[in-house]
Formats: sequence, structure tokens, C-alpha cells
Amino acid sequence: MASITDKNMKLPDFSDTATAFAHMDNQELKKTAWLFRMMNKPWLVKYGSSLGLVAVEWNLPFAEKIIRHTIFEQFVGGSTLLESQKSIDRLSNLNTLTILDYGAEAKETEQDFNHTMTENIRAIDFASQGEHKVPVISTKVTGLARFALLEKMQSAATLSKEEQNEYRNALKRLDTICFHAAQKGVAVFIDAEESWIQDSLDHLVWLMMKRYNKEKVVVFNTYQLYRKDRLQFLMESADRARESGFMLGAKLVRGAYMEKERKRSEEMGYPNPINPDKQTTDDHYNTALRFCADHLDEMAVCNASHNAQSNLLLAEIMEQKGIPRDHPNTMFSQLYGMSDNLTFNLAKGGYRVAKYVPYGQVHDVIPYLIRRAQENSSVTGDAGRELSLILTELERRNLG
Repeated sequence: MASITDKNMKLPDFSDTATAFAHMDNQELKKTAWLFRMMNKPWLVKYGSSLGLVAVEWNLPFAEKIIRHTIFEQFVGGSTLLESQKSIDRLSNLNTLTILDYGAEAKETEQDFNHTMTENIRAIDFASQGEHKVPVISTKVTGLARFALLEKMQSAATLSKEEQNEYRNALKRLDTICFHAAQKGVAVFIDAEESWIQDSLDHLVWLMMKRYNKEKVVVFNTYQLYRKDRLQFLMESADRARESGFMLGAKLVRGAYMEKERKRSEEMGYPNPINPDKQTTDDHYNTALRFCADHLDEMAVCNASHNAQSNLLLAEIMEQKGIPRDHPNTMFSQLYGMSDNLTFNLAKGGYRVAKYVPYGQVHDVIPYLIRRAQENSSVTGDAGRELSLILTELERRNLG
């Protein structure tokens, strides 16, 4: 284990672009710079996203080819598990783990849900044979159950017999995935989603954690700290898990549905569940990190953040507490294709860090790709930050 008590070990330097982009040759770096320049134009992202979605729905070959060789190549591991192996191996050579995610979402039929379950089981089998390069798979409950059913459950409305059968089927699918993961020694991250279905998700994930997290953490819930109530919910969850005799799995994120949450709360006349400003969210997130680091004997945490300050904070806390950098109950994580300055500098420092790697056919992952393009528009500043780092490295290589 790489203990932080080793005086030769320094905290990661996230401005080190040489380490961040060492895996890219000059041509790859220039192509990446071009892509982020394009994503730095909000008007292009807005209209390109709409056109791309329509073109893929109409099965236009030229559209799929363009997408595959631009944003798909940047943000997706591959079309299939086998095709993703190259990305997994490349990450492993950089001391970086992989979190596999079957990228299909927003499905509505029992056939689709069963297919998603089967793909998750295949991903678990694939991960278990990969020499510990893939310790985790990620899944969404809305890939296993109808959104409207989850929403109705949360509203406490009475379910019809057909809906009760739907719920039982959804529970069986989730249980099958978690059981298989436990048998194969692979963990499962279950994503957070919109607040008006999250209580239903929390209930399902709680059942899975209670069943499979007895000896070690197999199942992780996701806590969106941009919500006003999630910090308290995290702490209460830890207390309840301890009292119930199992370990808590906590994947921490800031959140991904801000505009949708704000719009719905305004339209329906209830208080916005999102924190009033970024500083409050940052405070909640960092408090959650400190809380988790204080309880690693009874829980596991994934710091799933693109925020440099939050990543440095956990590294500092681990140093102060003498926590080994590769402690099995800690993980740092960023999305594939983004924030390489965080991921690979953490990996260089000996931390347990992973890339979240989606895979799937272009037509299945297009909603995910559109979100990545939109999140990287200059409105959020993400593309500007990524591009700045890439340009720094181009200049360092005398290619600017």
C-alpha cells in the first residue's frame, strides 16, 4: 500500500499537464483541442445536438460516422465490451481503474429492461475476468423500470395489479444484478436521478445494500449534494446502516439535473430542492467527504467529482489521517474523456482512481453524449477549463 506517511509522496499537482496528457501523442492532443474548441461554442452545441439526435434516429450513416469519430471517441469506451477492452487496458497502463456503464437509457418496455439487466450481468462477468482492472459497474434504475412507475411509487398512490407486477419485476432485475456482482466480486454503483423519483430509488438501493453489504461494500447509493437535504440524508443513512448491521456504499456527486429541477419546482409550485448557490453545494460536498473519511471502517466512499478543490481536499484528509492512498474503501472518479489532469495525477500519486467509461452503440449512447457536449459548453466553463489545460500542454510541447 502507498501510505501517505511516506515523506517522499507529495500531494497531486493538478496543473501538471505533462502527466495529464502523457497518454496522447501530438496528433491526438491536437484533435482533442479541436473538439473542445467546438464544444466551447454554445450555439454549435445547441443546434448540433438537435441535428445529431434527429440524424441518428433516422439512421443516417454519415451522421453516425461523424459522431463516432468525434464526441463518441472522446467520451465512450467502445460500442461493445470487447471493443472497450482497448480503453480499459490503456487506463490500466496509467494505473487507472475502469467503472463500466452500459450507456443505454430512457427505456420503457419490459423487453428493454430485461435487455439492460442482461447487459449489466455481461458487464459484471467481463469485469470479473479482467485482472481487477474493472472493480465496478454502474447502472440506472430507470434502465430497469418505467420512470412513471417510480414516480407513482414516490407519490404514495395505490399501484394497480399490473403496476405491482412491474415493481416486482424491477426489484428482481436489480436484485439479480447485485447478487451476480456479489458472487463475482464486483461492486455496483446505482446512479441518482430526478428528485421526484429519488425516494423510490433510495428504497430499492437500501434493500440491496442491506442484503449484499454485510461483509464488504458491494452496492453503492449515489448522493447528489446539490440537493438541500442530501448531506443530512447521507449521515442518517450511515447511522441506519450501522444499526442494521451492514456497510454503507456512498458515491458522492454534486448533481446533474439542476435546470430540470428548477423548472419543475417553479411549474408545480413547490420549493426548489437545489441549494441556493454553488458555495452551499461545495460546502455540503466537502462536509460529506470529511464525514465519509471519518467512517471508513463502516462505509466506502467514491469521490466522483471534477472539482479540483474537492479532490485535493480528500487527498489532504487522507494524509492528515494516515489513510493509505490505495485504501480499498476509497475511490476517486472522473468521466472518461474529461478532467485527465485530475485522474492521471491522482493515479501518479498512488491513489485509487477510476474513469467512468460508458459503452454502447451510437444510437443508444447519444443522450449521454449530448449531455457531455452541453455540460462542456462555455456556459458551464467546463470546455474552457479543459481547453486551457490542453493548450498549456500543446505549448509545453512547442505545438501551440
